[in-house]
Amino acid sequence: MSDELSEQLRDKLTKVCICKGINRKVIKKAIAVGAQTVEEVNRATGSGSGGCSGRRCGPKIEALLQQASGDKDLQDF
Repeated sequence: MSDELSEQLRDKLTKVCICKGINRKVIKKAIAVGAQTVEEVNRATGSGSGGCSGRRCGPKIEALLQQASGDKDLQDF
């Protein structure tokens, strides 16, 4: 399996917002179309509106935002 296909599969299967069942693919798409803050991602995807009010997914979304902005020092969660 190619690395790109493997990453796409991981993005589809990895839940970022557990409360709402939102996967990493959806979060990355919101970032790709212009969301630049956790709040903007939340508005675009519905993340952060579950039972934990973003306490679990907020840090993961922040890491994805930093990764998208070019910070390569972040580890994959």
